[in-house]
This record gives sequence, structure tokens and C-alpha cells, in this order.
Amino acid sequence: MERLKNKVALITGSDSGIGRAIAIAYGKEGAKVVVTYRSDEEGGKRTAADIVAAGGEAICLRLDVTDEEQVAKVFDAIIEEYQKIDILVNNAGVNGRNIPVAQMDTDTFDTCMKTNLYGPFFCSRAYLQRRKDNASEGHIIFVSSIHEDVNTAGNADYNASKAGIKNFSRSLALELADKHVRVNNIAPGMILTEMNQEAVESDAVRKEKEQHIPMKRAGKPEDVAHVAVFLASADSGYVTGSTYVVDGGLMIHLGQGA
Repeated sequence: MERLKNKVALITGSDSGIGRAIAIAYGKEGAKVVVTYRSDEEGGKRTAADIVAAGGEAICLRLDVTDEEQVAKVFDAIIEEYQKIDILVNNAGVNGRNIPVAQMDTDTFDTCMKTNLYGPFFCSRAYLQRRKDNASEGHIIFVSSIHEDVNTAGNADYNASKAGIKNFSRSLALELADKHVRVNNIAPGMILTEMNQEAVESDAVRKEKEQHIPMKRAGKPEDVAHVAVFLASADSGYVTGSTYVVDGGLMIHLGQGA
């Protein structure tokens, strides 16, 4: 089944983790995938190669989402190659530094905000500026975190950046609802990726954390990728402005709502 056949999909930060899983899943669904990386060129090329090896189509480009000029150049290069971009997945992000606000310097706060909030803004704007009036249905998908609602002490920078994404995505959905662009947000919980490896540095720590998850297991990047495929396909044709929580029931357990 090729639900994304001939669609051009750009996934930021797809050299590893959730972004990589989404890129591979899109390739299997027939999309022409643009893999991007900031510093891990080998990881980006590996993702693209895996898509091609499975019979898909992919290219790999360097993209620092915090660099406004580079964002514009990369989007122009994609348009030159494919004449369109149908799907944008704003996935690239960084963790917070676990520093109390009183000790947090401005550069630390800025780094998190620039990547997690400004980056998706730069990319979403570039995507929309290059869409033609008669373009087929478009999709902007944000990969946020349950920490857009669930706050943890010492991570004010990260929590604020993800809360910003939640409301930015909803505002954008309202702007674009009658313009054939659907905008949705995915809020993963504990997903086993390289990015959160420090939080689960041992099997004992991981198992202890999993006891707080109603499904009693951490998620896999593929769990998020399945939702990303749904949101980019016609199967979600009447869905926009929504947040899909992928957390094994953790937010319900914590008494939080999406």
C-alpha cells in the first residue's frame, strides 16, 4: 500500500531517531523523501541509503534549521529538484540542559528556542512561501513532546519551546484550514532514541521508568512514524489542528490531557 505515492516529503533531523523512522516509513509508502541532518552526515546518508535499498527514492541534504538563510537555500534546492514539497515534518530538536532558571544563561535558553521553536517557524514559512496557489493538498506535521503539557523542574527552556510548538501548530492550522494545508502535531512520550539515551542509561533505569507507563514499555521510533504516516495521508483527510499523543497512556496516568 503506497499511501504517499509520488508525494515529496521533507523530514528535518532525519539522520537518527524519530526523524529517521518517519523518513523510512514515508519511503515505504511511496514518498520521495528528503532526508536532512545538521551534523551527522553519515547518519543522514545511512537513512537515505536504507530508503533506496528498500526500493524507495531519497536524497540527503545538510540543514541547520536555526540558520534562516540555509533554510531558504535548502527549500529552493528541493523545489529545483522536485518542483514541489507536499509534506513538511518539523522534527529536528534538542533537549533542554537541566539547568534551573536562576543559573541558566541566555545562550542556553536561546539554543533550545532557536532549534525547537524558531526552526519549525523558519521551515514552515519557507514551505508556505514556495507553495503554488493550485498546489495539491499540503501537510505540515510537528514532532513535539508530552512536555508541551507535562512540566519538569530544571527544563524550563525545553518545556517552553514545546508548549510554543503546540500553540504555533494550532494557530497555523487555523490560518491554513481553507488553503488545502493540514497542520497537526505529534507529542511523543518516552521513546527509545539516541537523543534520550542519557535518561535511560541502563536497563534498570529504563525498567523503572516504564513502570509509570500504563502500557509498561517505552515507545519505539516506529510508533511515532505510524502516526506520522496517517497524518500525511488521505486517511486523516478531515483532521487538522490536532495533537496526537504517543506515550503509552502516560499523560492519562499523570492526570494530564492533550
